[in-house]
Amino acid sequence: MVEFVVNGRPVNVETDAAKPLLWILREDLGMSGPKYGCGVAQCGACRVLVNGVSRPSCVTYPGDVVGANIVTVEGLAAPDGSLSVIQQAWIDEQVPQCGFCQPGFLIAVTALLAEVPRPTDAQIDAAVTNICRCGTYPRIRRAIHRAAATLAQG
Repeated sequence: MVEFVVNGRPVNVETDAAKPLLWILREDLGMSGPKYGCGVAQCGACRVLVNGVSRPSCVTYPGDVVGANIVTVEGLAAPDGSLSVIQQAWIDEQVPQCGFCQPGFLIAVTALLAEVPRPTDAQIDAAVTNICRCGTYPRIRRAIHRAAATLAQG
């Protein structure tokens, strides 16, 4: 049995200690945001925030999250449904094509901007290592800079 909080909601899940958090979120809790991409923490499609830190849920296990506060892409919007500044920047810059990798990117960027409010391109490259098969990297970079500028304005 593992207890943690997902998107502000306490959960208690009976699961195998070897079952990755990705599958707990998808299979046991019915969430579709974190995606299975590679299963070895390289692509970023499964990223979630664990106590504010971006982590690949495909290699994060129940023992790693006991009592933790987990945020998935479903938890980025405000309770009233309004989008986060980062989500809105994604729309404004028309980032997604297929959209498969975007939840992981949104999580990685949320963590980055919480730590580095006005990142340089080099800081973005170092912190956001997710893979986009559609190649929307120029739009992703524009969206990150747009969100950072909006957040800086207050």
